[in-house]
Amino acid sequence: MSTALSPTAYNYKVVRQFAVMTVVWGVIGMLAGVLIASQLVWPELNFGIPWLSFGRLRPLHTNAVIFAFGGCALFATSYYVVQRTSQARLISDGLAAFTFWGWQAVIIGAVITLPLGYTSSKEYAELEWPIDILITLVWVTYAVVFFGTIAKRKTKHIYVGNWFFGGFILTVALLHVVNSMELPVSAFKSYSVYSGATDAMVQWWYGHNAVGFFLTAGFLGMMYYFVPKQAERPIYSYRLSIVHFWALITVYIWAGPHHLHYTALPDWAQSLGMGMSLILLAPSWGGMINGMMTLSGAWHKLRTDPILRFLVVSLAFYGMSTFEGPMMAIKTVNALSHYTDWTIGHVHAGALGWVAMVSIGSLYHLIPKVYGREQMYSIGLINTHFWLATVGTVLYIASMWVNGITQGLMWRAVNSDGTLTYSFVESLEASHAGYLVRVIGGAFFASGMLFMAYNTWRTVREAKPAEYEAAAKIAAEVAH
Repeated sequence: MSTALSPTAYNYKVVRQFAVMTVVWGVIGMLAGVLIASQLVWPELNFGIPWLSFGRLRPLHTNAVIFAFGGCALFATSYYVVQRTSQARLISDGLAAFTFWGWQAVIIGAVITLPLGYTSSKEYAELEWPIDILITLVWVTYAVVFFGTIAKRKTKHIYVGNWFFGGFILTVALLHVVNSMELPVSAFKSYSVYSGATDAMVQWWYGHNAVGFFLTAGFLGMMYYFVPKQAERPIYSYRLSIVHFWALITVYIWAGPHHLHYTALPDWAQSLGMGMSLILLAPSWGGMINGMMTLSGAWHKLRTDPILRFLVVSLAFYGMSTFEGPMMAIKTVNALSHYTDWTIGHVHAGALGWVAMVSIGSLYHLIPKVYGREQMYSIGLINTHFWLATVGTVLYIASMWVNGITQGLMWRAVNSDGTLTYSFVESLEASHAGYLVRVIGGAFFASGMLFMAYNTWRTVREAKPAEYEAAAKIAAEVAH
């Protein structure tokens, strides 16, 4: 055994920091989601306070769950995976530490500015220009650390998970810089350099690829490492994983215009977005099938391993949401679904079912490893968390599907004289029961995160990572 393979050869400190903050921000972001979902059932819950209104808390929720929870999960897992698959320590501990503290500063900036009403009003890019600059600095540093570690790897091969992490890092950098081109007019106000339909096109090129690369490619990097590790089986087809990577990054970047059907965007651009979205089904399902087939010969493990259940169910939701997305991109389907709660259901099928579940499963695998423990404090609590998350997700998305189709049909219903059959308020009244079910589903999911937080706290509290790493170092030196 060489010291390169011992725990002390790797920087696990930054992995531990990001892993713990993933859980913390997950709890905060999802509780914020339950609050704003509750406001749509009981509007009095904004208490007449502007900072607690739906319009200000909703972007806080999306930023907290995507960039705080999801972002920290991506940092933690990519730093862990790149070191272990490269058999090399992160190229710079100092730069890695900067990415951790810089990213937490970005999130704190969002927590302060968004409720105060400072916003660029761009979906998933609401943060104002000073925070955008900090994001750029952190992200460039992240790229230097990640690709620098790849460059100093002790293995000839670059594992496919790192291709997905690397593709996500580079593309998100491009998306952020281009969409955040803005002219500051005060300390916390700026205006986009683009105008009209061009601004909308750039925004949804960014917005959908934030989904495509931040919320898909990065988490596929997770999937390609943690599913085989937890199942103790090799990837079903390594060749398919490479085809999956190149097909996904080639096609995904073109799908953004499907958010702008029946708008001022030129029709050819809308049709291009629709066509590319339909093609996207092939690489997406190729990846999903590759992950599922990795369990060949290991399906029996699902009976006793709730961590593997998280990972496998996340793949099922990935397959479902990547079928639903291309279907909703078809113009005739979009005419019914657009602006309705069906879109919200689709987003959360991906966000809760795919992104959150694969992150949670990966962290349950990773946390004991970086804290020198055999396993998490309680497998029973992981099992409880799994069922709360699964039932919560199903309740959430089913209620939004029913609401969305109801709304779409009510809005397009016309009388024989051409007048609308239903008023908007009547469609809102018809949606009330669905909003209540959504609150229940969201509360289930958020309560699962509270169980995870307790389980993580007990695991961390009883761990002694410094002693573990010192013992591993001695063992490695003796073996060497």
